[in-house]
Amino acid sequence: MTPHRTVAIIGAGPAGVYAADILQGRDETVEIDLFEKLPAPYGLVRYGVSPDHPRIKKIQDALHDVLESPRIRLICNVEIGTDVTIDELREAYDAVVISTGADRDVDLNIPGADLPGSFGGADFVAWYDGHPDAPQEWQLDAESVAVIGAGNVALDVARMIITQPHQLTQTDIPDHVEAAFRQNPVRDLHLLIRRGPADVRFSPMELRELGARDDVDVIVDPADMELDEHAERMIAQFNQRRIIMKTLAEWANTDPATRTAARRVHLHFYQQPAQIIGAGDAGSERVTAIEMERTTPDELGRVTGTGETVTHNVGAVYRTIGYRSTPVPGVPFDEVSGTIPDAAGRVLGSDGAAIPGLYATGWIRRGPVGLIGSTKSDAAEAISSLLEDLAERPDVAPVGAADALRERLTAAVGWDGWLRIDEAERRLGEERGRERTKIVNRAELLDHAREMERSR
Repeated sequence: MTPHRTVAIIGAGPAGVYAADILQGRDETVEIDLFEKLPAPYGLVRYGVSPDHPRIKKIQDALHDVLESPRIRLICNVEIGTDVTIDELREAYDAVVISTGADRDVDLNIPGADLPGSFGGADFVAWYDGHPDAPQEWQLDAESVAVIGAGNVALDVARMIITQPHQLTQTDIPDHVEAAFRQNPVRDLHLLIRRGPADVRFSPMELRELGARDDVDVIVDPADMELDEHAERMIAQFNQRRIIMKTLAEWANTDPATRTAARRVHLHFYQQPAQIIGAGDAGSERVTAIEMERTTPDELGRVTGTGETVTHNVGAVYRTIGYRSTPVPGVPFDEVSGTIPDAAGRVLGSDGAAIPGLYATGWIRRGPVGLIGSTKSDAAEAISSLLEDLAERPDVAPVGAADALRERLTAAVGWDGWLRIDEAERRLGEERGRERTKIVNRAELLDHAREMERSR
């Protein structure tokens, strides 16, 4: 007789939910407990996607459908290492899967990076997406802003900063975020990109959305659009690169006399950050400019500094040069790569051997690369390894161990609690003529969750 199995998955974002869905589809008897440190599920989709992207946020509907399964138990508001340890989970469950994603900014190691007015893009995204652990206040007080980066997060940050406030009124942004954007005085945004236009990591759709903002001009220097052999190869081989170059060329060829918008986005290619400059009295110094070093490409598009510098006068700098995972207490972590060392999803110990019953999937396993959907194949590999290992292990977790562990987590928020939060946010949205308005305060989120749980 096949033994009854229980599995704990840590992280209720797309990676964790996809892993749970794949696991229940391949094993009709397994029971899954899905742990999440926040009071609400969905991870990156809820707290990492720009509010003006409702199409991507619709992924929540698909994740919701998975979490309705009677064999998946959602357990939110549980901190690994504080409320429960990895060792305790490994003792109570037959397997544990880590899928906590990437939530920190990669450091920008240049002089002035820690000046007031120098911000991490991940922190900014968490603020405007209403993350309960993000600060409630944000200084949107600069008329000229720099954003460093060449990926979709850079475009998200740039687009949110430059968007006219009326275009955000139908989104799910919290009230205090909407109020801050209404006071935003920005006129110029400089998007600073280390490599050439054929090597950006934007998606064509994200790039076009930047140019679709009301009362915003996008400015590209025609000199940056001169194609070398590498750029021509990229355009010939990759359709997305070709579409991107076409969009950029249209902006570069726009008649300057037609640029009359109140806000402008300047795309600067072949520039890498050298230092962030500040001014002011001791204790009140803040960002006043960013110095960039011009770069030059080789035949493969790789760039090196030329020593020539250019300075952009800005009052704020946002770095969007990548995300990095936070280590999970009790789980091996490679500080250099910012990932959990693994082989086919099996977590490896310091001796290079697989740790029995411990697995990883998503960005904490492979780094913050790929779109949300790409986590499905990653989860499939980890779950395949998990099921192979369980099939070879006759032992099972002690009967009732998972039940006992859950019972002691008295502050946890379950599926019913999340539904109560969801209902409260939809009511707030209805009052404002939109689908939902996010609740940000953790205590308020928990109050709504507990109200429903008390009523049952």
